[in-house]
Amino acid sequence: MMNKRVFNPSRAFYSASDCNIHGGPRRPLGSAVSARGGKFFASNQVARNLLPSMIAHRNYDAGRNATTALTVTRASPGNPSTVAFLGIRAKSSGAAFRYQAENDLVDDVYSPLGASSGFANGFAAGAEGRGRQESWMVNLGREDESWLIGPRSGEWFTGLEPSVCPGVDEKGVLRSLPLPNLSSVTRQGTKDYFDNSWTLFEMLFAGLKGEEPFYRPPVHGLRHPQIFYYGHTPCLYVNKLRVAGILSKPVNAYFESIFEVGVDEMLWDDMHKNDMLWPTVSEVYEYRKDVYDIVVDAIMNHPSLECKDGNSLVVNQKHPMWSLFMGFEHERIHLETSSVLFREMPIELVQRPENWPGLHPSVFEAPSKISHPVEGEDYPKNEMIPVQGGSVLLGKPTDFPSYGWDNEYGERTTSVPNFYASKFMVTNGDYWQFVSEGGYRDKKYWCDDGWAWRTHRNMKWPFFWKQIGPQGSHEYGMRTIFEEIPMRWDWPVDVTYYESKAYCRWKTEQDGCHTSKPYRILTEAEHQIIRHQQHNLDAARSSTSADKVMVSSGAEFPYGPTGANLNMAYSSYNPVDYFPPSHTGHHDTVGNAWEWTEDHFNPLKNFEAHHYYEDFSTPCFDGKHSMIVGGSFMSTGDEASVFARFHFRPHFLQHSGFRLVASENDAPATHLLLGSFDGQAAARDAAKAAAKAKSDVDSNCVSSSSSISSSNVYETDGLLHMYLGLHFPGSIGNLQPIMEHDKSPIHALRFPQRVAELLCSLNPDRTNNRALDIGCSVGGSSFELAKTFDHVEAFDFSENFIVAAKRLQMGEELTFEVPIEGDIVEKFSVVLEPGVDATVRQRVNFFQGDACSLSGYGDNTKEFGTFDGVILANLLCRLPDPLSCLNAMPKVVNKGGVVVIVTPFSWLEEFTPRCKWLGGFHDPVSQTPIFSEKNLKDSMEKLGFEKIHHQQMPLIIREHQRKYQYIISEATGWRKV
Repeated sequence: MMNKRVFNPSRAFYSASDCNIHGGPRRPLGSAVSARGGKFFASNQVARNLLPSMIAHRNYDAGRNATTALTVTRASPGNPSTVAFLGIRAKSSGAAFRYQAENDLVDDVYSPLGASSGFANGFAAGAEGRGRQESWMVNLGREDESWLIGPRSGEWFTGLEPSVCPGVDEKGVLRSLPLPNLSSVTRQGTKDYFDNSWTLFEMLFAGLKGEEPFYRPPVHGLRHPQIFYYGHTPCLYVNKLRVAGILSKPVNAYFESIFEVGVDEMLWDDMHKNDMLWPTVSEVYEYRKDVYDIVVDAIMNHPSLECKDGNSLVVNQKHPMWSLFMGFEHERIHLETSSVLFREMPIELVQRPENWPGLHPSVFEAPSKISHPVEGEDYPKNEMIPVQGGSVLLGKPTDFPSYGWDNEYGERTTSVPNFYASKFMVTNGDYWQFVSEGGYRDKKYWCDDGWAWRTHRNMKWPFFWKQIGPQGSHEYGMRTIFEEIPMRWDWPVDVTYYESKAYCRWKTEQDGCHTSKPYRILTEAEHQIIRHQQHNLDAARSSTSADKVMVSSGAEFPYGPTGANLNMAYSSYNPVDYFPPSHTGHHDTVGNAWEWTEDHFNPLKNFEAHHYYEDFSTPCFDGKHSMIVGGSFMSTGDEASVFARFHFRPHFLQHSGFRLVASENDAPATHLLLGSFDGQAAARDAAKAAAKAKSDVDSNCVSSSSSISSSNVYETDGLLHMYLGLHFPGSIGNLQPIMEHDKSPIHALRFPQRVAELLCSLNPDRTNNRALDIGCSVGGSSFELAKTFDHVEAFDFSENFIVAAKRLQMGEELTFEVPIEGDIVEKFSVVLEPGVDATVRQRVNFFQGDACSLSGYGDNTKEFGTFDGVILANLLCRLPDPLSCLNAMPKVVNKGGVVVIVTPFSWLEEFTPRCKWLGGFHDPVSQTPIFSEKNLKDSMEKLGFEKIHHQQMPLIIREHQRKYQYIISEATGWRKV
């Protein structure tokens, strides 16, 4: 999904020389073709396109002109900007760009000051209007952007054009179709829903004006730029269809690695994800065309969708095409989340697409005031209505005939006491009073996290309000997805969870409350009570059509006694009193805007993650994601269903508002941690998480790479410092790495180097003299291998580790902290091993990758290459699927090559599901113990390897000057026969 920062074992990564493996892309009409058949065009374009590749692969003679002395490794025809894709990943991209440009190119090709060089001019043109260059701007100016400006032609749509797409009305407006009924699936009905999903998404992206909005990071920095999401949705179709066995191979394995995993914004100040060189828009456009054709072919021809004997075809969670409908609903999630990101962009970077649903008609009524709205005149009085409580059964039946995400299934019965709920959601007019009276200036209304977020962002009013008068006048307009319009005081206010809770405290202080307890917001169970009784959970369990999205398109949703602004009926909010109320007297109980709740995102009883997407929900069952309910004007498909259960971090916007609630009882909410979000300050949480990560890794095993199911413990500074000390123990100078005493375990130092030396000592046959370091961490073993091998491919799942390794490779000085006692540390600079000079370092290609996706590399051995030697150092028992890594060995190891596997076999369920352990358990029948060593031997022999070496290999990790972790791993060598 959109907000996952979870390690997924199906990812595949390639080195810089392995990109664009499907050849030169087909370009859309009007786009510039920068390279064909490996030949570059004129010098200015050479400079613009070649520079990133030079960053990743340089092999030059300092005595010759830089423009002719560069040797660029290229895999196949295509834009060379892609070739460097992983070579300058993440933060390293900006630093690598500047370093290479300033040191390796002569003035007539590149001038750091932008003098008269073709590259500088091209880059400056791409960055026109900006006061300073930022690292993400390296993505600009690589192709002609004219095709991205103004209304899109039919060429823009890689599937059906909106005017002929299912869901279009007689005026040419395209809206969402109803959610498919999976009890009677047909090929044509499935294709119609796919086309509707696909074209709606591309119609949204026709709203980006030029190339900049594809690459400019969001203002908060907590999401990828839009180029990621443009490639992410087709990527998920491919990867999930492969998991289900519908597709047998990648469409573009490289793209299906970099576009697979999004981010879950762990903290409000986590601002470091977007310094990266991305593919060009036209390259991703071509990828989308390929994926569209393949998905249509699967729909129309795969035998699993064939109706037999005249019976209706049923697609359920066990059916392989469940993965296809998963792709549909995933795309619709991103249709909504990307629309929020569009709304956050500078207005000059977006344009209203043709065929897009119109704004709600209230926009075109008489202009409203810009300030001092009056209750009852500019917005309705929001009275509190008493509600009779009751028992609410949450959960979706497993046999309900629509697609559902894993967290929807299961059940929980909640007893809801009587409560009061505001007739309307809180409006902009209501909220103006809070803003104008200083609600954003007074800390007493905010929880710790909320105040930290508010001050960090310097928020003074809701984000989508636009100040149009002098500061202090409190005169505002507002921003929709594509327009800035006069303020609508009767629309629901769009705020974060933090802002909604601050308003509740202020409102309680201002007016008092109807009960002895202060105002709060709704709960998931209370929401079900005030929904239209014709369309709540009980009704839907009795009749499929009671889940209104199953029978109503976006064009039909606004009409009738239960009309609502849902399924893209409109492209904006509506006045809160526009639609009829529910049976309890409450308006907008579905649609218009999501409502924040007091519930943490939580699993229901009997929850089970679906094996096609195991990390969709579970990483967010952490007590730090809040449930949102009811859907918004942009919610379609499953998001518009009565069974939908979605969530967001409390500092995020999602077309989301809130409703006031009061009760004499505690909120009937589900909390996974004590209390709500109050007091969970982001900095304190981060410190606790880092400390726990350090403790877990120290106590259990030092793993060089990991795919972790719940959190990325390998991205903390503390772990980075620890690994720098482990890989380069000679850096610590006169501070003894272990306390001097009798029988000091000096032999346990230099663990990474000893692993590399072991591989070399086993004398692998030298076919191409290439080595592979899987889980390379910060590069100590990789550099050691490079002393002997001509080329080393080295990857790790941790971005932090790879960035550090690449900086060391470029000769930068890195410092790290060594713990002494308590908070006392000493700083040291990294000192590389003797013999690791610049020539040796340049033999290594570092990139971020996943050991569980090694099979994807093997499927493309021509691009990735094969190897005479491979090492896996303390990695195997930290993978979610260790056999997926081992099974790829025959594809990537040359005959006579050697694999060295070093592991302590310390299996833990938080890293590896018990069903994937190689040993460490009892046979369920005989109860005899099963040990990993034997199963490893059996597995490797079946794969065509013979065991040639076995030894115990110790390592030592410093916790502080008097405490060390001493680990004894089993090291085995395996030769391919």
